[in-house]
Amino acid sequence: MSNVASLSGSVDLPAGVGGYAAPELAPLVRTFARVMGGRAGAGGSLAVHRHGEPLVDIWTGDAGAAGPWGHDTGSIVFSATKGIAATVIHRLADRGLIDYAAPVAEYWPEFGAKGKDRITVRQLLSHRAGLSGLPLIARGLDDILDHRLMEDRLAAAEPDRLLGIPTYHALTFGWLCAGLARAVTGRGMAELFRTEVSEPLGTDGIHLGRPVPGSTTRVATLAGNHLELVGAPYAAMFLGRAYGIPGAAGAAARALFLPGLEVLLDGDNPPILDTELAAGNGVCTATGLATLYSAIANEGMSNGRRFLSPTTIRALRKVESYHLDHALFYIPMLWHMGYHSLPIPGARAGLGHIGLGGSFGWADPRSGLSVGFVHNRLAMNSLAADQMASAWVLPLAVRGARAAHRTTATSTRRAA
Repeated sequence: MSNVASLSGSVDLPAGVGGYAAPELAPLVRTFARVMGGRAGAGGSLAVHRHGEPLVDIWTGDAGAAGPWGHDTGSIVFSATKGIAATVIHRLADRGLIDYAAPVAEYWPEFGAKGKDRITVRQLLSHRAGLSGLPLIARGLDDILDHRLMEDRLAAAEPDRLLGIPTYHALTFGWLCAGLARAVTGRGMAELFRTEVSEPLGTDGIHLGRPVPGSTTRVATLAGNHLELVGAPYAAMFLGRAYGIPGAAGAAARALFLPGLEVLLDGDNPPILDTELAAGNGVCTATGLATLYSAIANEGMSNGRRFLSPTTIRALRKVESYHLDHALFYIPMLWHMGYHSLPIPGARAGLGHIGLGGSFGWADPRSGLSVGFVHNRLAMNSLAADQMASAWVLPLAVRGARAAHRTTATSTRRAA
């Protein structure tokens, strides 16, 4: 992979920003510096690739105990992990080990209990398995940290009344994918992240949980008050009672809340790093995510090698449902199999996954563009704004990439 800075020069970076960026991406770089800079203990990084070539690779700020933010700094990307877990399933399907139309129980017999024998892989990957709720499978933090236990309990669980209806499986999605993958391969998701994603792509920037010894990825400490307000007595009381509320409020509470869950993020080495939570504890660099989504944006190719077949790429690009999601307060999600699109500029024709706090990976197959954005800010007072980072990153990235393409085309014509 060539360094685009050496081909077209790098824009002058704002103070406090490291890395490089093509001149046409200067508006994106300035916005990144303004939004991400200047907060104590916090930082982030952004990578933009076009046809596998880097247009942007920048970082700023502080990674807490990991020191200044750099190219190899990764952070917990929360639900952006789901896109990676889904990619593992697609890799297995690509080799004929899984059929999207087949019942999950065909591969994972225990999953067929209590009327789940007809739930398909396609339904599981598009949040329609009727298994989004936590209260019926977990009693507290210790259960959540035991990923094998969660896989077993989901296999034995009874689906709820939202079976077949798009309902965001905020945490259970990861254990469901892990149980399916384990049934097919005999291996856990942390290992499969390495063997099916990181190693084939040649990146050390994608991990499930704490990076393995010898990894170059340094894990940023989470900055801010995390989810402390959720654990306050009055909030816990309300959320606990919300389980039975009809509609979106009840579905969201069941999918997202369990008493004591906020402790997952406590400390410089939070417990969330020491489990396999394939719905939410991926540790990624911006470059790692951009590398993964570059393969999806470019017909399954990565560095000249086949990562996913054209048939699988067509399958995962298809929108499976465009309905009001019952656990996301009726946001009209465009669910693919394991990814989503968004009805915002720069995102409708693409796909990827956004995590809590706004970290995300994204592919735009129309232009061969991929984006990785990660940071370590998680504070309730800025959560809403941070969550919408894709609303400024994606339009500016798409616009800048188009300008860079025009510049390259003009230079080529002149050289000819």
